[in-house]
Amino acid sequence: MPGLLTDTSGTGRYKINSINGEDSTRLMEMGVLPGLIIDVVRRAPTGYPIEIKVRGYLLTLREQEAKCIEVEVV
Repeated sequence: MPGLLTDTSGTGRYKINSINGEDSTRLMEMGVLPGLIIDVVRRAPTGYPIEIKVRGYLLTLREQEAKCIEVEVV
């Protein structure tokens, strides 16, 4: 079921359905694109930031950035 990356918990594998919001252009420039599979590697004890693995590299997202990413479980 699709939802925002911020609505997920723990680690896991997700498919990016869409990227919306004010940080969407920046995220796409960093290689976070719709259709890609990402792995949530770890989260801070407070929930943010979230570290993801995308295209073979690790990327750490702030809450504001993670709210732009709609995902579904793979």
